[in-house]
Amino acid sequence: MKVVSLVPSITEALFDLGLTENEVIGRTKFCIHPGDRIKNVPIIGGTKNINIDKIKALQPDLILANKEENIKEQVEALMDDFKVTVTHVETVEDNYYLLKTLGNIFNKEEKAQLFNLKIYEVLEQTKLDAPVKAAYLIWKNPYMTIGSDTFIHHILSDIGFENIFKDQTRYPEIQMEDLADAEVIMLSSEPFPFKEKHIEEMRVFYPDKKIMIVDGEAFSWYGTHIAKCEAYFKGLLAEIHAIQR
Repeated sequence: MKVVSLVPSITEALFDLGLTENEVIGRTKFCIHPGDRIKNVPIIGGTKNINIDKIKALQPDLILANKEENIKEQVEALMDDFKVTVTHVETVEDNYYLLKTLGNIFNKEEKAQLFNLKIYEVLEQTKLDAPVKAAYLIWKNPYMTIGSDTFIHHILSDIGFENIFKDQTRYPEIQMEDLADAEVIMLSSEPFPFKEKHIEEMRVFYPDKKIMIVDGEAFSWYGTHIAKCEAYFKGLLAEIHAIQR
């Protein structure tokens, strides 16, 4: 089966499940994993600006899209000519069924189940001893955070953080003063590429808070990615435990 993936984390999952460049025939420019194998797969634009003509030229049997990451009108235009599966992943349970579905589609049921079991194991074995109030920022100018109906929120919660914006939804804009209740401020490496200089800017307002850059992929890439984040999460939680003592 020839497939085009419009979702970076799903592209990674397809290769993790055992598909090859002969089956994954199209990807977005943000599909960067696995780096050694993805380089041979043609790029069909970005997640928000798909080149429909390029996809038509590839003639895939299936296109994999996502409700949040892709533009509805572009996906609907593809549906006129191709079979399109639109995914929506908000919780770890949603992710379980995503991998189960991919396993069924591509006859990789056993591998999909192994990844699902590993993800639950990682989340079960990497937990804070006591909840820590956290703010997770995804954007600057304006500052934006995450509400309770996001995959990031559920990963944060599963490893023991309390999202101080859990009473909000989607990706609300916030002001610097809204971060006052956070014990830890997390600046994600994506989609906005927060750097050390942004930590220093925040320290002017919050000199005593723990402010840190976190790996955005570890929190936002659903599919198989979290199965590979055990060491990262353990290192992150060790840092938090250090400030709790």
